[in-house]
Amino acid sequence: MGWKTLDDMELDGKVVLVRVDINVPVEDGRVTDDTRIRRIVPTVKDIVARGGKPVLLAHFGRPKGQVVPEMSLKPLLPALSAAFDMPVKFASDCIGAPAKEAVAALQPGEVLLLENTRFHKEETENDPAFAAALAALGDVYVNDAFSAAHRAHASTEGIARLLPACAGRLMQAELSALEKALGDPERPVLAVVGGAKVSTKLDLLGNLVGKVDHLVIGGGMANTFLAAQGLDVGKSLCEHDMAETAREILAKAEAAGCEIILPGDIVVAREFRENAPHEVVAADACPADAMILDAGPETVARIKAALAGAKTVVMNGPLGVFEMKPFEAATFAMVDEIARLTGAGRLVSVAGGGDTVAAINASGHGGDFSYISTAGGAFLEWMEGKVLPGVAALEA
Repeated sequence: MGWKTLDDMELDGKVVLVRVDINVPVEDGRVTDDTRIRRIVPTVKDIVARGGKPVLLAHFGRPKGQVVPEMSLKPLLPALSAAFDMPVKFASDCIGAPAKEAVAALQPGEVLLLENTRFHKEETENDPAFAAALAALGDVYVNDAFSAAHRAHASTEGIARLLPACAGRLMQAELSALEKALGDPERPVLAVVGGAKVSTKLDLLGNLVGKVDHLVIGGGMANTFLAAQGLDVGKSLCEHDMAETAREILAKAEAAGCEIILPGDIVVAREFRENAPHEVVAADACPADAMILDAGPETVARIKAALAGAKTVVMNGPLGVFEMKPFEAATFAMVDEIARLTGAGRLVSVAGGGDTVAAINASGHGGDFSYISTAGGAFLEWMEGKVLPGVAALEA
């Protein structure tokens, strides 16, 4: 761990600039899912309890350097005040006179939210002068937005080099969980990678086969691997042009001693709809007019057997079309087992990615993993073994 935490910082009487991710869904001016807001509460409350004045830096949407009223952060004030249980003030800009005046007027026990950093194009350009203007507002910088850490922006990277900097509680929890999962994990390690396309997760697969002991491949990606081995996948979603790449990944895994687990049996249907007539067949017996929508029970049994011997599991993607019954069966059965082993203290389980979190929540196990990341792109890039600028800046 080459980065500092809030425990390492003197906060009393200091203005603390906190980069947060509160890019939450809003409908009719109201927040419909406050998960990301609730995740930053420990950091904000800790700063206030230690005499600091939290000033929140955040983006919302993609205004591309323009002031877009619909992307203002102001509508989030009621949800923030409710979550923090304290007053939250607002500044109409994140730099300049409005920001300076709001910071100067901030009282102990209050929080200040600055307007959308991306209303300035210099934010995404990581402009040094813009980063300096942000830094001039405070005494300490805290990054609590792991989900934006893969971006080298002024409020995530540039500012961290200008002030005493540390990770907030959410960032600390995220980095600690990820280190435990792939940095220095307890072995054996099993990774689950699902999703529609191999082409979007090439870097991920290439990195994982050299780091994990078992790699479960599910979803549409598995079809591409089955086809690459000469199996007919009928009308299934499949990237036939990625066959050679799939074979290279299989060879790399074999050389590294990583067991790849692909479906041995499959659930097929002729229609892509809920409760479509379906059947379970061997992976090499997909009818020409059918599509693969889930892994079969024998495959689930094989995954469960691998989980029984694992100490660490990292999940990024479902095994089938979990949004439609009954094609959620394999994913839910696997998640049930991961949750059971985690609860029994036999497994460290880390999961991340939009579809992954949705599948875990749909299965009723949202609170049963060791850690569930709210980050999308940052979680994926970390799994790919890439350096995240927002984290590297803290370590610097």
